[in-house]
Amino acid sequence: MDVPSIVVHPPALDGSRRVTAGDETLGVASHLDDVVEALRLADLEWIDPETSDLVEWQGGGPEDWPGLSEHHEQ
Repeated sequence: MDVPSIVVHPPALDGSRRVTAGDETLGVASHLDDVVEALRLADLEWIDPETSDLVEWQGGGPEDWPGLSEHHEQ
């Protein structure tokens, strides 16, 4: 089974992060649990987003969910 490249994109101003697999948007996540759910809904639940080499985290890792107030402080 070919698995597309999964990307958790950098946080938006509200702290949410877009999750994509190849050219397809799997969802928008506000927390790591949302990433897990997006993978589950795409039948990719066997991928651990925290440890898998199949997941590329851009703009911070699984623990980085800045909110709007953190963007203003930077």
